[in-house]
Amino acid sequence: MQVHTFRGTGRVFGFTQAVGGENLPEQYGPWTAFKSLDMHRDEPHAGVDVNTCLDDIAAHGFHLTDAHVRIAPATET
Repeated sequence: MQVHTFRGTGRVFGFTQAVGGENLPEQYGPWTAFKSLDMHRDEPHAGVDVNTCLDDIAAHGFHLTDAHVRIAPATET
């Protein structure tokens, strides 16, 4: 899956299939394009849990991390 990575405030990063990052939460922006990469389930990638990232993108449209720690979507408890 082609995933686009964006840098937000501080050490927050957003991962999404949206080329422009328009679906990333405004509260962590402004978002700056960082890089695009191909992610595949069960293949490691430095700085992100690929399986969790892909699961979040499928469920919520994006995945967020702060210093490589997942930020859970607000809908989770």
